[in-house]
Order: sequence, then C-alpha cells, then structure tokens
Amino acid sequence: MKLSLAIVALALAIPSATYAQDSTAVSKGEYPNTFSSGSANVSPFTNQSKRFNDWSISAGVGVPLLQSADLTSIKNGNGKNLFGYSAYVSIDKAITHAFGINLQYDKGETRQGWFNTKKTAPDATAVGARTQYDAISILGDINFSNLLRRVDNHSPYRWALHGYAGIGTIAYRAYQKDINGQRLMTEVKPFQLGSMFMQAGTGLKFKVNRRIDIEGRLMYVVTGDDEFDGGGDAYSAINKRSEQVSDNFFNATLGVSLKLGKHESHLMWHDPLQEIYYKLDVLANKNQDIEVCKKGDADNDGVCDDWDRQLDTPAGARVDGAGVALDTDLDGVIDLYDKCVTVPGPVENNGCPVATTGPVVETETKLEGIEFDLNSDRILPSNTPILNNAVNYINSSSGSYNVIGATDTRGTDAYNQKLSERRANNVKNYLIKNGVQTGKLQAIGKGEKDLKYPECEPATKCPEWKNRANRRVYFEAK
Repeated sequence: MKLSLAIVALALAIPSATYAQDSTAVSKGEYPNTFSSGSANVSPFTNQSKRFNDWSISAGVGVPLLQSADLTSIKNGNGKNLFGYSAYVSIDKAITHAFGINLQYDKGETRQGWFNTKKTAPDATAVGARTQYDAISILGDINFSNLLRRVDNHSPYRWALHGYAGIGTIAYRAYQKDINGQRLMTEVKPFQLGSMFMQAGTGLKFKVNRRIDIEGRLMYVVTGDDEFDGGGDAYSAINKRSEQVSDNFFNATLGVSLKLGKHESHLMWHDPLQEIYYKLDVLANKNQDIEVCKKGDADNDGVCDDWDRQLDTPAGARVDGAGVALDTDLDGVIDLYDKCVTVPGPVENNGCPVATTGPVVETETKLEGIEFDLNSDRILPSNTPILNNAVNYINSSSGSYNVIGATDTRGTDAYNQKLSERRANNVKNYLIKNGVQTGKLQAIGKGEKDLKYPECEPATKCPEWKNRANRRVYFEAK
C-alpha cells in the first residue's frame, strides 16, 4: 500500500518538477501600446508575463494528535498525551501573488488510547492503538498577507500568513493492543470511495532568502471514518464510547520550501505595490531626452513644422494652433498688415472698407464677418458678440444695409442660392429681434457667386479655412 502511494506521488511530481524551471517572457509586442505611456517599463502583472518564479518544492515533519475519536492522543484515560509522527512533501504552484495549488503527499502514524503500543498493556481494561496512514491531497493555498496587505506598505516583508484547504485520498492500517496483544483492526486501501478525506489549516512562512522559506503549519484532518482510531468496527464497544462518526486529528508540522526558477522573486512573495514603487523609481531616475519639433520651426511662429500649415508666416504675425496667421475679420489681409483688424475691407485699402462698400470703418465701429458651418444656416454662439456690435452700430446709423449671405463652391448652384438666402435671413431676423428697425435691413443671397477667395473653385483647391471664410454673411451699405 505504501509503495503504491509513493509511486503515484512520484509519478505526479516528476512532470511538475520538469516544468518547474520558470521560462523567460517572450514579448509579443503588446506592451508598450497606444493605450500605455509608451514606457519600456510598462508590462502587465499576469502569470503569463513570467517575471517571477512560481514553482516550489516543500517538505516537513511534525506531530499528529488524534483529537475527535473514541481513542484519542490527548489524555485518553491515563492523563497522558501520546505523540505520533508525520512527514509531508509537496509540489507547489503559485497561480497569482495571493493564490496557489499544492499537490501533497503525507505519511505518518498516530498513537492513541490508554498507553503507547510499544509498551505492554498496564491492565486488562487498558486499550492502546496506533494508525499508520498515507495520503495524497490537492490543497488550495491563500496568501492572506498579500491578499490583505496594507496599501501604504513600502518596505520588503519576510513573514506571510497562509491558509490551506483541500481534499484527497487516505489509506491506513489501524492496530489495537490490549493485554492479549496487538492485532490489525481496520485496513483501507487508497483511491476508494471510502478513502476520501479533507484537511484545512494555516501556516506562517518566513523568507530566509530568495530560494528558501521556513514554515510552521497547523492542519486539521477530517477522515470521515469512525474506524481510523483503531476502535474496530462501528458497533464495537470502543466505538460506542462517543457519538461522533469521524475520527479527526491535528497535525502540527515544521517544514522548508525550496523555490524553483531563475528569477529573483517568487510570485507568492511579490507585493504588487512594490511593482508600482519600482516602476515609479525607475521612471523618476531615468533621464529621457524627448525630442520636440523634430523638423524645427522655420518661421519662428511657435508652431512646429511637423504640424504647421503655413510654413512661411511673416515675422511678428499672431497665429492659430495650426500655425496660420490670424485674419480676425476674414478679409484676406492678416492682422499684421490689416489697418482695420475687426472690419473687413479690400487688400488695396489695407483691409479697411471704402465708402462704396459700406459706411463702416475701424474708427467708427467693430463690425465683422460671420462664418457658418458646412451646409448650415445656424448662427454660431461665437458670432453673438459680432452681431451685438452690428445692432449697436446700425441703430446709431441713419443709413440702411444689405445683409448678404454667401456659400462656398460645394453643392449645386440652386442649393447654394437657397442656403445663402437662409443665412442672410437668419442674421436679419436676429438683428431685428435684438432691436434693429425692419426697414433698415434687406436680406440678399448670392450663393456661390460672391466668393471671398475666388481661387477656391472648386473647393478642393483651397484649405478649409478659406472655404470657411467663403461661407459667410456680411453687411453692405445701400
């Protein structure tokens, strides 16, 4: 029986030990990615990353004490404790930093009853027993220290509290001894339905170094069998002493673990917070030269040539985010050269209006053009200040004005004509609603026949800012 269990345990352990040498991670190009910082130090915290050792071999010895049975190891009749012996060996696999699975083989002997079976029975009423057992079980291993670690921990730690629970199969031979001698009472073979058992407990580990841990464990074993203590069959006189139907025992052990693999750290000793601190320290200490404006800034407008849409901006001109010189009134004269920055006018007159195109000059008012989105006649909120200035000026003027709408060259002539009329009427209605006399305004739509930038025919010939300037409403004196 013992030999067969040992062979099974060895057969299960050899493949595990073979693959216990942790492999090095092979990058698949997933990190860094477009969703990360781009740092070479960024990597996922998963078992697949293989940055930690996750296999180990453990072994230990201990003392089993039969506690819940008809014949116990603790002061059973004679006031003395009877100590047995036990040993275990296991192959341990860490799944995460807080959970692992162990394949464990246990062997031992419990001693219970009135006297040690190595001695002679003291009298006719004394009964002693011993049970030799072999067991194989699978245990779940929870690392409570990592699971419940405080978030402000910033130092390496060497103690860890573990919890264990699992099931397996147990085989045993229970002997009973009295004044008539010793005899085999019960024998259970391994891997049978009646040989299943459970065990659970806790352990405290101490990290000696990166390779070796020492651990003290206290396990509670539930055999599920009323004959484990050597009391004989279920209806024997001894087994009628108590009503319990499962002989259970404590097993206190002291063991050592050998961590396998070539990495510096074992997964079960790895605190994820330490990973964060490490990355922060690396990034803080690493000098990274970031090259800005690889192509330079040829026109010195403050916008890199990499994304500058106007590479020859005149010196001193204010620009937008795309490096294009500002033309506030969209009259084709940039603000640097425009004598009337906020009032549209022809290039020949330095951007100021002339008498034939309207009475408005820079010294008199702030009347600017109004732009629209593509295929839209909606007045944009950004145009409200311009329109309010127009209300004030027109009300203070004795003249009357044409409110002229225009479009860019996209779309048919008929569609653009109607769109320009809607734009002009919307602006006219806004001015009237805000206090301008109806008789002072006339809405006129010119479609695509009144382009501010005639070279934008078709629209694909021009940048979008010029097409936007063509989509406008402006004022003209009658």
